[in-house]
Amino acid sequence: MMGLAFIVPGLVFHDLWKTQDAIALSIVHGMATSGDLIVPRVAGVPWLSEQPLYHWVALVFGKLFGWAFQFHAAARIASGVFVAAAFMLIYRAEREWTAQEDPDTRRTAAGAAFLILLGCMGLLVHAHEALPELAALAAMCGALAALPYAVARPVPAGLALGAALGVAALSANWFVPVGMAIAVIAAHFVAPEWRTRGGVAFLVVALVVGLLIAAAWPAALALRSPGLLRDWWSFASLREGTVGANLRQFLTTMSWFSWPAWPLAVWSAWSLRRHWRELRLFVPAAAFLAMAALLIIWGPTSNENLVPMLAPLALLAAHGVFTLRRGAVAALDWFGVITFAFFAAFVWVGYVAMLGGVPGPIARNFARIAPGFNMEFHVLPVLVGLALLAAWLYLIFFTPFSPMRSVARWAGGIILLWGTAAMLWMPWIDYQRSYRTVALQLKSRLPAKLPCLAARGLGVSQAAALDYHASIRTQPFDPLAPTACRYVLVQGSPQSEYDAPTSASRMQWEKLEELSRPGDRAERYRLYRLEK
Repeated sequence: MMGLAFIVPGLVFHDLWKTQDAIALSIVHGMATSGDLIVPRVAGVPWLSEQPLYHWVALVFGKLFGWAFQFHAAARIASGVFVAAAFMLIYRAEREWTAQEDPDTRRTAAGAAFLILLGCMGLLVHAHEALPELAALAAMCGALAALPYAVARPVPAGLALGAALGVAALSANWFVPVGMAIAVIAAHFVAPEWRTRGGVAFLVVALVVGLLIAAAWPAALALRSPGLLRDWWSFASLREGTVGANLRQFLTTMSWFSWPAWPLAVWSAWSLRRHWRELRLFVPAAAFLAMAALLIIWGPTSNENLVPMLAPLALLAAHGVFTLRRGAVAALDWFGVITFAFFAAFVWVGYVAMLGGVPGPIARNFARIAPGFNMEFHVLPVLVGLALLAAWLYLIFFTPFSPMRSVARWAGGIILLWGTAAMLWMPWIDYQRSYRTVALQLKSRLPAKLPCLAARGLGVSQAAALDYHASIRTQPFDPLAPTACRYVLVQGSPQSEYDAPTSASRMQWEKLEELSRPGDRAERYRLYRLEK
């Protein structure tokens, strides 16, 4: 129930959001309209920096539930399914790693792994976006769940691990499955129980199956176009940033992105350091470190690339919950209670201010951020928000002390904060973040039969949103042939015209429209038409 309470609010009832959400949904929409499942495209242009497995699954959900939701909302259900799969698989992974314990301890440990993963701050928003890395997160949880069977059932476990590695390779950057594979190979040198004929069979089967699945899409891409395969490989092998810059970015982002998993994982590694050869500790620790090293060396350490790394970190952190001192448990417990109580109260105060204008200063700040927005009262969001609040208060006041209470309260606070904000503030958030109004206004200023529309400085996610909402596709502006298209769309800043087209002999560019999202102070969209 806690998993569903976290996943469902805010998953489907919002437009395409900048950046990754819009790009992924544009790819899915392109597959639906063109029927091409091999070459991912954003606004008609090949986009080979992402593998397509997530988009295939999202396309299925878009087709299945398009009758009930808008296409982008139905497609985004795939994210909810992958997150739910990650929760179930991390629960099973921890339960199987503690198979020698009594049933109550197994359930408690498994619940701790699930709650820690749910409580990671990095999933707060990303779990509700169209993010291919969510498929890789589920795959990594599946890989960790397959490993405990390596001795008893080496071939089925190898098949499961290989399938998980292949799914991860078709969903996210290569460093995720490679990091997990490095950890599993290293474990064969550490754990005597894996240095057997069955352990070799497990490893060989896993690697062969993983490579076959991972190679399926590149092989199809090569059959379609060797040039596209070369382009994909250049993206996949490209190093971004320096090691020093990537390390600083990784440490800075991971410090909040994986909270509270990382301090619990550090405590697990320290308190159980004498047992470091045990596979339940060694494999997740080695997998996380290998993924981190590869990401720091190659980059980029963007937020979405960190999502799959939460799986081994949460599994390692779960072991530390039961060795924490009572004072540390209480500190984490009450820090979470006070933090989420404050922010949840602010969400309610902000909602009341948007509805009734009181308190005045807060209402004016919301109006300044989203000028022209008018909040409407609906009963269902308020009832859901109150139900979440009641459940959280029950968790705070009626749960007895136990090692699990701190992570349970933290996860409950995450559900309270996200669920309340998604139910009460989503219209206000979507009003600012959606490009729907910009796209439709721009379409109204363009002729019905437009030969071409050139673009200067237009971002990828903006192009994706224009294509999705208004079927507007642009081509790059050619400075050597500035008059090739009579219409030019320029994305720039409010302070300047940002490289507007230069006048040609006996011709000049007339600005037809200047558009922006409500309250957006960083982006302007200017439409020009060539006049004789």
